[in-house]
Amino acid sequence: MLIYEKKKNALIVRLTGELDHSAAACIRREVDALIADSAARRLIFDLNDLKFMDSSGIGLVIGRYKLMARRGGSVAVFGPDERIDKIFQMAGLYQLVERLA
Repeated sequence: MLIYEKKKNALIVRLTGELDHSAAACIRREVDALIADSAARRLIFDLNDLKFMDSSGIGLVIGRYKLMARRGGSVAVFGPDERIDKIFQMAGLYQLVERLA
């Protein structure tokens, strides 16, 4: 469900499958632990392989945005499909996180 890599000052987290209520809590714990163990100033969610996301995914992104902001960092997303991109737009998430090309 979650694969990550560290590059310089960035932590890249690739999410796969479905990000729903049952998966969000586990992913949240894993991402928070990765953030705590790194000096990353930027968190990038790679969503290329994410097939579904509900409101729990919105909460996950907002929570990580707040966590990174407290550390002086930022959050970005990469590769959302059309449905997930629409969710981000409707929820106003692109006002908080950058959408990378």
